[in-house]
Amino acid sequence: MTKMNIKKNIAIVGLGQVGLYLYNELNLKKKEIEIKTGKKIKIVAISAKNKNKKRRFKIDKKIFFTNPIKIFKEKKIDILFECIGQSDGISKKIVEYALKNKINVITPNKALIAKHGDSLSKIAEENNTNLEFEASVAGGIPILRTIKEGLATNKIRKVYGILNGTTNYILSEMENSNENFDSVLKKAQKLGYAEPGNPKLDLNGFDAFAKIRILSALSFNTKISKSNCIMEGIQNIKLEDIKTASQLGLRVKLLGISEIINGQLFETVHPCLVSKNTYIGNVNGVMNAVITIGKPVGESLLQGEGAGPGPTSSSLLSDLLSILRGNIKYPFGISYKKRKSIKTFNNDNYANSLYLRFEVKDKQGVLSLITNRLSKYRISVKRIIQTPDKKNNKATIVIITHKTTEINIRKCLSLFKKNKNILKHPTLIRLYN
Repeated sequence: MTKMNIKKNIAIVGLGQVGLYLYNELNLKKKEIEIKTGKKIKIVAISAKNKNKKRRFKIDKKIFFTNPIKIFKEKKIDILFECIGQSDGISKKIVEYALKNKINVITPNKALIAKHGDSLSKIAEENNTNLEFEASVAGGIPILRTIKEGLATNKIRKVYGILNGTTNYILSEMENSNENFDSVLKKAQKLGYAEPGNPKLDLNGFDAFAKIRILSALSFNTKISKSNCIMEGIQNIKLEDIKTASQLGLRVKLLGISEIINGQLFETVHPCLVSKNTYIGNVNGVMNAVITIGKPVGESLLQGEGAGPGPTSSSLLSDLLSILRGNIKYPFGISYKKRKSIKTFNNDNYANSLYLRFEVKDKQGVLSLITNRLSKYRISVKRIIQTPDKKNNKATIVIITHKTTEINIRKCLSLFKKNKNILKHPTLIRLYN
């Protein structure tokens, strides 16, 4: 039996939405955590730039440090929560320092792990110290622990899903409210689902991109990929795309996809058209969902809220309990030395059926021009929807194609850039295979 008199000192660096919520949760659930782990805990240091900033929860200014580095010099720390969120700079510096000094680290910082996870895991292993980052992917969904432990003996060949709650909310709300992208984005910002200042990292796919790389490394026992990935966000998705998709029995979802193809790693993040009859097609709002496919278990699915301080804090506390219970383990499931680099799949050969939307002048011969150019690159047409706008002498042409490769469609679409009858560069959305 573990003696309750063993005390672990905790520091929290970064008091944004997540860090502050975590601080409050630790105070509220202190007794519960101690009962479940048999260890006493005490927050001995917190750090942020502004000590006097008005915050949602009351903080103890007696343990406040504006310089996080001073914490290590003035306090004995057993467990560090890094909640700053930078991929480099002070985030990387304090995590490295902590691990080298045998201080356990817990972080929700997907940018840091996606960029430096390999080197940080090596330091953690060398010092027999925990580096935990469950909260870095899919918020409150325990997907990383599921892969590391629950599916540890399975050979996973594919992992994919909805990894960003902000974009999923926007796409869902556009369909439900019949409002355009800009209007729904403002609504998301008011509700706290999107950053009020610059939500770019969510909208352009970078957030999901970092998460899929972490999932890849865990799922396939590899080092984090550094290859160029197809990364597209939802900024170019229009309400008319949402409406047309719905008519076809489809929905637009931003998916992160990682799989092994012919022994090579393929990773991508981009909008996909998925059937309304599929599970992933019915994951709406701020919900995330991650699906793994492997042997012998087959297909496994986890769903839950992926954004916000509450779900993130839940995963952070889960990591804390794991450490307090004495679970020293490899950050990425297996030893750094046994994780190998893997060749990457040539993106040019990635094949999908496509949704193409053209805005054109409403005149004779334009449709045949488009289909002839598609045919030149062996892109076969499956369905055409033509909607005229007689008032403005324009038309919208939507084409659903059979499967074609990335290189073929890229070369084909480049031909439309300088054509006076094509009013805007075509919108492309891939259909999920």
